[in-house]
Amino acid sequence: MNAKNFSIAALVCGILGIVGSFIPVVCYFTLILAILGIVFGVKGRKMAEPNQKGLATAGLVLGIVGTAFGALGVICALCLVGMAGSLAAAGMAA
Repeated sequence: MNAKNFSIAALVCGILGIVGSFIPVVCYFTLILAILGIVFGVKGRKMAEPNQKGLATAGLVLGIVGTAFGALGVICALCLVGMAGSLAAAGMAA
């Protein structure tokens, strides 16, 4: 594979990571895509010519943003599950 392929893969994974992070169940899977966007972006930047790093940089940035949004979604889901369990335990005790 050449640098252009890695850059395109980074861009696609980063975009899917951001878009999927707003969908409740899908955010678990797109978090992995966003992380792959970071990996492909770094690999694409290392392999690219000095004047052809723009696409890889865009994929890298989108991967970072997608990872942040996805991680935030997973943390919110875990807090929701913990709160629901706590309320269920309090309801059974009453």
